[in-house]
Amino acid sequence: MNFKSIALLLTAAAVPRAVIAGPLAYAICQTGCNGLAVACYAGAGFTFGVALPAAPPVLIACNVALGGCMTACAAVALAPTL
Repeated sequence: MNFKSIALLLTAAAVPRAVIAGPLAYAICQTGCNGLAVACYAGAGFTFGVALPAAPPVLIACNVALGGCMTACAAVALAPTL
């Protein structure tokens, strides 16, 4: 390799580029959302993931918040990052 090729390679590696965050950021975001949902359920005295015949209003509020958080994760998946 000549000096010009090495310099070009090092320059290309050092220059930050915008990329799509993608699946990893989306997964991390959803994991955080689920952690908050578990905390919400636990704070209400219930176990996340256990089906009940009728959901109390506090659990409906937890699920609405979970849905909003998951919606925000979709934006994270498409947002450009460095």
